[in-house]
Amino acid sequence: MTPVAERRPERIVETAPAKINIALHVTGRRDDGYHLLDSLVTFAEDGDELVFETADSDSFRVVGRFGTELSQDDNLVLKARDLLRAALDGHGQPYGQVAITLDKSLPIASGIGGGSADAAATLRGLLRLWKAELPAQTLQKIAIQLGADVPMCLASTPLRARGIGEVIEKAAMPSVPLVLVNPLKPVSTPEIFRSLTRRDNAPIGEITAAPTVSEWMKSLSVLRNDLQPPAEALVPEIAEACDLLRQSLAGFVRMSGSGATCFGLYETEAAAMKAALALSAYRPNWYVLLTRTVPGEI
Repeated sequence: MTPVAERRPERIVETAPAKINIALHVTGRRDDGYHLLDSLVTFAEDGDELVFETADSDSFRVVGRFGTELSQDDNLVLKARDLLRAALDGHGQPYGQVAITLDKSLPIASGIGGGSADAAATLRGLLRLWKAELPAQTLQKIAIQLGADVPMCLASTPLRARGIGEVIEKAAMPSVPLVLVNPLKPVSTPEIFRSLTRRDNAPIGEITAAPTVSEWMKSLSVLRNDLQPPAEALVPEIAEACDLLRQSLAGFVRMSGSGATCFGLYETEAAAMKAALALSAYRPNWYVLLTRTVPGEI
């Protein structure tokens, strides 16, 4: 172990932003069972929050609206911490004991990154806390060990992801108002993939820039989430959530990932706020979040 030098306790706060699949095309399946994807991804300004503090011994606690639904023993945050320590040890980089608090405000297993975003935020936050560095290739190797979505969440910037999610390139996207809606019904990702009628769909194709936000949203209409039809068959509330978002005059509506979170993109803050308030009143037991997407440049 390479201990951190003696110093006063330090505290780092890192956001784990929600991951939004603008499009998710299933293009094949590898021999090991992993599905090949072509996905256009952006991130919200909001998400879970993690606090990292230097300490005399390791600790981990989970708080927040959805904190009671998470295991504190078998958590990707702890796996990320331990894999990072092993890599730092191998590179002669500093690390130490840490107290971690996860404020879980995103729904569990909801198609918006969740645990993957938390794991990626752990890697970013601990490197800052310990003032350590790793080669980019090493960090990416750790990320893919933690899960197919973790490399994307590590970047937390608009991107296009291929392969099983590890082949990433930045994408240009505007920052627009965003409303997330989740009926808080469980949905099984393995069952959704088993329900796919085909796994060799066409990829996204070339993405061209649009001069206005309105035209950009219109250009997205040709893109798909190939997991949405089987997800809607398993959880009909997903289709209802998308219908409600369309009725609120969102410029673009889709389910994110394997669900059950759906989202609407809006041209103005006023339109998004009106939609979020109306949805919260109409479905008070659902999860509704008003936020924005982060901007992306190539």
